[in-house]
Formats: sequence, C-alpha cells, structure tokens
Amino acid sequence: FPFRLFPLREHGMNWRAKPLTRQEIQAFKKSKEVMQRFVRAYQLMLRFYGILLINEETGELKRAENWAERFQNLNRFSHNNLRITRILKCLGEMEYEHYQVHLVKFFLRETLVKETLPNVKRSALDYFLFTIRSKQKRRELVYYAWQHFKPQGSFVWGPPDKLLKYR
Repeated sequence: FPFRLFPLREHGMNWRAKPLTRQEIQAFKKSKEVMQRFVRAYQLMLRFYGILLINEETGELKRAENWAERFQNLNRFSHNNLRITRILKCLGEMEYEHYQVHLVKFFLRETLVKETLPNVKRSALDYFLFTIRSKQKRRELVYYAWQHFKPQGSFVWGPPDKLLKYR
C-alpha cells in the first residue's frame, strides 16, 4: 500500500493510503528508530519550506538561509498548506506537540508580524492553529494571533471579550 511520510488516523487526499490505527501509532512511538526517522523527515520538510529546527529538545525554529526563495514557493503553491496541516496533525499524533506549537507560532509570526507569507495567513489561522491539542497552548497562540492581526476588530478566531481578558 502507498506509504505516507506523515501518516494520520484519517484519510488524506490520497484515498489509496490507509489511515493509521491507534495500535500502529503506539508501535511507532515505542520504536526509537522510527521516532528518530520521524524527526529527520520533519527536518527534511522544514528545510524544503525554508525553516530550520534549531533545537530538537524544544522544537525551536528559525528561517533557513534560503528562506526567501522557499517562502516564494510557499506563497505561490497553496497545496503546501495542506501538507503543513498534515504534518502538524501528525506531530500531535506522535506526541510532538511542542514541535506543533513552535511551527504554528513560526507561521503566525511570518504571516502576521513579518508579513512574508501573505498567502499562508488564512491556512495558519483557519487550520494550523486548530491542530494544537492543548487548549492552553491553543489559547496562547490565538491570543498571539489576535495581538498581531490587522485590523484587530476583524479577528474572528476567538471571542473579543475573552481575548481582552486573556493575558
């Protein structure tokens, strides 16, 4: 059967690829070799997008040297947004939520603060943000997005009354 680099428990665009079972996910997580390969695959995809994983423990990221060229590709081809959503969901399945949080914040910073990825902004807000499983971490990221969204009054990803109270 077709192999997926970032398998999920749901069908993706390739309907021939079988979704993962909970048992398969547990088996992956128990294998040090599989998890090392998973992190290497994550680093490979990040480099493709112009991003570097600078700390494997924390998940901290930064722009790669070729970021401008790679960001052009991200802005031009929206199918990358589906892949990034898949990667984020898979990171959650494999209990790499700290990687998820850093990747989502990276895209929020690049889209809302630095404005280098305007064509990724909607996906970052509509999809990337909501792959985060931890309610607390998700709230922190929604608050961060709200702080940097322009115009702030048009922010629809969280109730304004709660965002005003959240610190």
